Amino acid sequence: MKGSHDRHTVQSVERALKILIVLAEAGTPLTLTQIRDKADLNISTAHRLLHTLMNDGFINQDKDNGKYLLGLRTFEVGHAALYSMDIRTTARPFLQELVDRCNETTNLAILDQGEVVYIDQIESLNMIKIFARVGSRGPAHCVGAGKALLAQLSDRELKLFIEQKAPLERFTEFTICDPEKLIAEMAKIRKHGYALDNGELEEGVRCVAVPVWDYENKAIAAISVSGPDTRLTDAFILERLIPEVMAAADKISERLGHRKR
Repeated sequence: MKGSHDRHTVQSVERALKILIVLAEAGTPLTLTQIRDKADLNISTAHRLLHTLMNDGFINQDKDNGKYLLGLRTFEVGHAALYSMDIRTTARPFLQELVDRCNETTNLAILDQGEVVYIDQIESLNMIKIFARVGSRGPAHCVGAGKALLAQLSDRELKLFIEQKAPLERFTEFTICDPEKLIAEMAKIRKHGYALDNGELEEGVRCVAVPVWDYENKAIAAISVSGPDTRLTDAFILERLIPEVMAAADKISERLGHRKR
């Protein structure tokens, strides 16, 4: 680790990550002394960081021999990263197909800590188009992908989301900010299988979104098609976009091992 620190990094984070890397590369439980040596840390720093990582579930300690090993949280994080990469790889050709068929921007998004995160996008060829930078976040309660995923939460999870975000932020006159109305909207989305954003985040912008399901029957992402309301008319959405987006989502879900019940 010596020489790797600069003014843009946080040294304690670097050191904690180094411990995780050391344990991952070792592939076997290690003693405190072994971790100290391999991570190039003093004993007190290594012990303090190990204790912090243990509290958060990233590291476990064997009660019999006192050795340290990776915890379940590292698996969860790694699994989530693999899922994201797998989803992108699987979804991309279907996103491209949607663009080819509808000539509107397509998006792939996930739900993270109550926000939408865009993990992939293919832009339309139109001069006027809607796009969100890959990696950017958005308010889940007023964008198509976010609503599609919020609708798949349990009643308890949805209530908790609303409580944590209260009061729900208003962006346009069409933003649903009333908790009861949002709950009713979620029930409607579950019933029909798709979500609409009718200028709720940005006036003049509309979106159709459908959840993507995995082999465990979990909604792990959503795909959406967005564009200006001058092109995304009611007729175009109902007759063209909804069937196309739902079909694409079904294909992606099937590739991920989902089987309709």
